Amino acid sequence: MPDIWIVRHAATEWSASGRHTSVTDVSLTAEGRRAAAALAPLLARQPFEQVLASPMRRSVETARLAGFESPEIESDLCEWNYGELEGVTTPEIRSRGPEWSSWTVWRGPLPGGEAIDEVAARARRVLERVDHGDGAVLIFSHGHFGRVFTAVALDLDPSCGAHFALDPATVNIIGHEHEVRALRKWNATASDSQESE
Repeated sequence: MPDIWIVRHAATEWSASGRHTSVTDVSLTAEGRRAAAALAPLLARQPFEQVLASPMRRSVETARLAGFESPEIESDLCEWNYGELEGVTTPEIRSRGPEWSSWTVWRGPLPGGEAIDEVAARARRVLERVDHGDGAVLIFSHGHFGRVFTAVALDLDPSCGAHFALDPATVNIIGHEHEVRALRKWNATASDSQESE
């Protein structure tokens, strides 16, 4: 059962402003590029059998800046598709009327977007793929997808991803205890690693 390292892409203008970003292919901000590059020393300490990235520019750019010039592109790692809510912030969605007042991506609705079960199915395909290896796997992906993936990997309902807040440019490790997957590290930053040295 290989360890799975999950890196959420670094900050973009849209993620910094809270705009839901799935299919829009935005680049990292200058601060995002610095944060991604700062992950390189931490990730260089661990050998990886597989390095996978979402095809979106923000994930691939994070991988490259973190020291992985040619990650294998995996479309199943794309962010949850927000449909008609692409580019819209949660406060803007909640201002649409009383029926939207407590909206979250976890409770929906997502007109024209993916159902959580569809996101979970993609997560399971990735999990099945990485489970066939012997060594650690590094994944560069997105916030909501990473949270669903973590819930699925831990044998939880996909909606439990709501309880795993996932920050940009962080390292998160799903390891194991005996034969059971277990969360080993969450939202670790490059500065966390430097402080522990």
